[in-house]
Amino acid sequence: MMAMKMDMAGAAVVLAAVEAAAALQLPHRVTAVLALAENAISGSAYRPGDVVRTYNGSTVEIGNTDAEGRVALADALGYAVAGLAPDVLVDVATLTGAAALGLGQQYGALFANSPHLLTALEKAGSDSGDRVWQLPLVQEYGYALESDTADLAHVAPPALKFGAGAIVAALFLEKFVDGTAWAHIDIAGPMRAASDAHEISKGATGFGTRLLISYLRNIPAGS
Repeated sequence: MMAMKMDMAGAAVVLAAVEAAAALQLPHRVTAVLALAENAISGSAYRPGDVVRTYNGSTVEIGNTDAEGRVALADALGYAVAGLAPDVLVDVATLTGAAALGLGQQYGALFANSPHLLTALEKAGSDSGDRVWQLPLVQEYGYALESDTADLAHVAPPALKFGAGAIVAALFLEKFVDGTAWAHIDIAGPMRAASDAHEISKGATGFGTRLLISYLRNIPAGS
């Protein structure tokens, strides 16, 4: 827990991006949904093996209580789809150690169900300096989220000895976007810097804010 001070970086980046979009008077309707929760033990805390019902009605079997971020994010995505009817949905989260293990601290992991959105976000990352690297949504890995007691599990069971943790997490989130053009940016690696470098100070980096603003700036007005 002592090392988790920046697990809220995804929500902070989204808040910073929507505030910057307003300050810059960008000609688009941008809505931020922040999945905020107190990460503390209580009488209502879930346990391994519990089945919880998410915002969109799906049931999820809990396999690892440390993978709580994707459960909260599933509710945020479900709410956004049902209540906001977005043309495009982009989530930013410090979701998996697997993304950091694969890409280190210089790149965010990018997943999307839309080739056009992938291209636009890759360009925004290159232009802004918040670089992202596309990882695949391998649908054949979906069996890792099968559950005997719920609609799906939120992690692969340990007995399966399944890798690709960042991909499995993205496949889980995709279940809650209902076909909306969607991208998931995992910033678990670049959310923090170990030392000062160029314009980045040691500590929290705000990675993803510049990327989102660059993306919004390049969308034609009225789109």
